Amino acid sequence: MNPFVLPLLLVVAFSAPMARGDGVEVDRSCAEAVARKVQRHYEAVTDLRARFSQTRQGPGAAGLATREGTVVAAKPGRMRWSYETPEPSLLVTDGQVLWMYDPLLEEAQRLPNAGGVLSSAAVQFLMGEGDLLAAFRVEAVDCDASPVRLELLPRTDVGYERLSLEVDAESGGVLASTVTDLFGNRTRVAFQDVRVNTAPEAALFTFEPPEGVEVFDLLTPSVPGGSGR
Repeated sequence: MNPFVLPLLLVVAFSAPMARGDGVEVDRSCAEAVARKVQRHYEAVTDLRARFSQTRQGPGAAGLATREGTVVAAKPGRMRWSYETPEPSLLVTDGQVLWMYDPLLEEAQRLPNAGGVLSSAAVQFLMGEGDLLAAFRVEAVDCDASPVRLELLPRTDVGYERLSLEVDAESGGVLASTVTDLFGNRTRVAFQDVRVNTAPEAALFTFEPPEGVEVFDLLTPSVPGGSGR
């Protein structure tokens, strides 16, 4: 997990809105101002808790699916995603090892905390790490609207096409994120009841498979405790 991002210079403070090529106007001066506010906001955050609603949609209107639950995240790189509906599941990482648990199938996977596994949730951007404007070209859509939508276009090759953030322009808080992958699938995660700096206990970011659960160990030898199987 790694891209938490944001800052930059005020080089385009007086630039005019730019056409994005699809008839939608974007404003880069607004984007920089909002991005800096997001950066400052999340640099002060050590951890967060929230409820979330995650919607995944294929190209066009195909394949709409929604899941809901709670998330707890803490620096550095620790997360716990508890899915409640439509069926329970759990993703837990201590920053090194990631557990994926399906209680209905009574199966768990143990694997390295590879950056792409949880990137669709984009919580990394909520934890104030990295440099958004160095990693992305950032544009703002509907700068006078509330929330402001930031369009983030990767400057280097990554496993997705773009990331959108819906931002409270006053506080710099991210209300929702949408990742569009290379095949046109869109995953949107909206956050509610966000609380920050609550000092979650370390045990939340560890996982012990319940008795009877089949474990698939996919760790590599480079990860402490990895079996390489």
